[in-house]
Amino acid sequence: MALDIVLLGPPGVGKGTQAERLEAWLGLPQVSSGDLFREAIAKGTRLGRKAEGYIDRGELVPDQVTIDMIAERIAKPDCAKGVILDGFPRTVEQARILDELLAKMGRRVDIVLDIEASEETLLERLTGRWLCRQCGRVYHRLSNPEQVRGICDECGGRLYQREDDRPKTQRRRLQVYQDRTVPLQAYYRRKGVLVDIDGEGDVESVWRQIKAAVEPLVAQKA
Repeated sequence: MALDIVLLGPPGVGKGTQAERLEAWLGLPQVSSGDLFREAIAKGTRLGRKAEGYIDRGELVPDQVTIDMIAERIAKPDCAKGVILDGFPRTVEQARILDELLAKMGRRVDIVLDIEASEETLLERLTGRWLCRQCGRVYHRLSNPEQVRGICDECGGRLYQREDDRPKTQRRRLQVYQDRTVPLQAYYRRKGVLVDIDGEGDVESVWRQIKAAVEPLVAQKA
């Protein structure tokens, strides 16, 4: 039986890190809408060009663009036994369409892990990333800072922030999340699949909560 998991939570809460751990543990593919967007943008596809402008402004990509990418991805053979969705759905309408897509496969969302943290914590995480213009090395002011502020340790190049890493954009992203994605909590709570996860702690404490929530489903599906 398939096991379909949704990771819910604001930008910067660590969904990607926990999705990678779930992928390694369960052997299910992690499907990130953000990764799909970045790949499409890098390749210059039609959907990628549409998505790029919205992402740069910290806004949600229109439902239809997102849904088309996700539907194509979860139809692939490696998703037949289940999937870990990171960053999708982001609206109630997307959640309803996901329900329809999975129902056609005889499946449903089994659990929604809602990871939450304060805005202060999220902004510290989100605005800390800097990149080297010369060699591309990535730094983070909290977890992996450069030795000399603004200068790459590796090549001496100047560090810069991507537009979507800057405070103004990140505040906009968090506001969009509050406005459009928070209603998903009520949607999934009504379905009885929402589990609250405290995302204020370190990676290990969040992971322990997630594993405890998912283990009963793994046993049930075995």
